[in-house]
Amino acid sequence: MGPHELGDRPRVVVAPDKFKGSLTAAEAATALAAGVRRHWPGARVRAVPLADGGEGTVDAAVAAGARLRRTAVRGAVEGRVRARWAVLTAPSGATTAVIESAQASGLDQVRPSPATARAAHSYGCGQLIRAALDAGATDVVVGLGGSAMTDGGSGALRALGLEVLGDDGAPVPLGGEGLLSAARLDVSALDPRLRSVRLRLAVDVRNPLHGPDGAAHVFAGQKGADLAARRELDAALRRWAGLLAGLEGARPFLLPGAGAAGGFPSGFLALTPATLERGFDLVSSLVGLEEQLEDADLLVVGEGSLDDQSLQGKAPLAAAALAAGRGVPVVAVAGRLALSEEQLRGAGILAAASLVDVAPSVRAAQDEAERYGPPATVEALRLLTGAPSVP
Repeated sequence: MGPHELGDRPRVVVAPDKFKGSLTAAEAATALAAGVRRHWPGARVRAVPLADGGEGTVDAAVAAGARLRRTAVRGAVEGRVRARWAVLTAPSGATTAVIESAQASGLDQVRPSPATARAAHSYGCGQLIRAALDAGATDVVVGLGGSAMTDGGSGALRALGLEVLGDDGAPVPLGGEGLLSAARLDVSALDPRLRSVRLRLAVDVRNPLHGPDGAAHVFAGQKGADLAARRELDAALRRWAGLLAGLEGARPFLLPGAGAAGGFPSGFLALTPATLERGFDLVSSLVGLEEQLEDADLLVVGEGSLDDQSLQGKAPLAAAALAAGRGVPVVAVAGRLALSEEQLRGAGILAAASLVDVAPSVRAAQDEAERYGPPATVEALRLLTGAPSVP
């Protein structure tokens, strides 16, 4: 592809995910856009920060015009946190609230240990959902990822009126471990607004609620659980599933993906009309990526590491597939590039460069990503267009 094919004033959409530990998606978009303008001073650039439905989803919504809000809620184990969420109002007046489980119940709030893995809960996330309902939201998006809990979403539902009771009729403790003593669920005070709101849960895994591939055995180890804690939490989720299944009118909830975020979707799938959606599809819809690509000449994607995991539907390659399907060429910029040229081509990416290519060291690329993002973008565009290297 030669430079004449894109002209001097190409319409370029810059849509990166975060460069974890270095740049937010919005910061990455700014850095990559600067590189595009350095290569093509006349380029018409639109920045569309992305996320895959987990951490960064609120930021992506805010970059797309949503209003940022902060609400004080219970933390994952103890204390309170000021959780960020966002409200997006459509021209029709419909209001979408965007929430991240990690904001209220995040793993970064705790020092992971078997004790915190057993005790962590999603109550604060339920408080955010309640705040969204109070704000008049008719559509609530919950990005799942980066959470500390393995409680089946029970804590969040308790913040919305569910009672989880033991044999003595008293509420059991919050957290996954508390479910081991649960004997009965009382849904009589569950917020009635949950029956009519559109509740969308963003997931990027297919794991079931419990069992060898379930929430406890696959993910709780990252949250501090040792083998004994993982076994207890799996047993707790089995008890939770039994209680949900015993409720009159319970909806199907043992679905692929119900094990995301410590099994968070399970209770909402059982007790509300909630749906599971692929994280990228949901975020792409929120930020209008498809519409942005309609008249684009080029898409620039990026993330901290383009590797084999990226091929499993992560945001940059999902965006690349969307663009390729529309005939829009794609280039990629990554902190670290670990895919072969053949793999990149197979993913619809015509050229790629990494910050490590232009930085003096890996550490410099990580610590000064904002500095090395523009020249890495220039290098990717040079490879795309066949332009001569600049000394």
